Amino acid sequence: MGVLQWFFTQGLSMLYEATKLGGFLTLKDYAVYVYIIVLLVLGWMIVNAVASLFYAMTLPKYGKSTAAAVRSMIRILGIGGLLAGIAGGVAGGAAGVALGGFIGLVVGFATQNVLSQAVAGMFILLARPFKIGDVVDIAGESEVTVEDIGSMFTVVKRRDGLTVLIPSSMIVAQKIVIRSRAS
Repeated sequence: MGVLQWFFTQGLSMLYEATKLGGFLTLKDYAVYVYIIVLLVLGWMIVNAVASLFYAMTLPKYGKSTAAAVRSMIRILGIGGLLAGIAGGVAGGAAGVALGGFIGLVVGFATQNVLSQAVAGMFILLARPFKIGDVVDIAGESEVTVEDIGSMFTVVKRRDGLTVLIPSSMIVAQKIVIRSRAS
């Protein structure tokens, strides 16, 4: 960022003096856009590095599916924060804070159901009230066998052979009866 700052404040003037081409000075008008692009790239790299760190920390204890879900949640929240921060920074001062808050509200309301599903799924993956292979009663389904536990849905198989995807928020909000544990 320091190199970019120097380029747009002094470097372009030096290029103009050396070449006498006025086109170089018009590049100063695009400095804000270059800063935003660089911040987005650097921000994405930081968010991805933090998400990978959390993945590496959760992988040994909770397994691949839980670690991948944590990594995805960190990425989603990080990108949201990055975009809100850049939008707020571009507007500047109190207007920036208001704009960042407004963007946060819009994104929050737009993704409310998806985020509630993902957060509920994270609680299920971390708390592990049941395992794959357990026979359980959950979300109105009786004596179903758990086939997969994801961040958004838990996949179960009924006795009649049908596969049912149960949203994670329904599981967290209701009681769970464990009829038999998998060996």
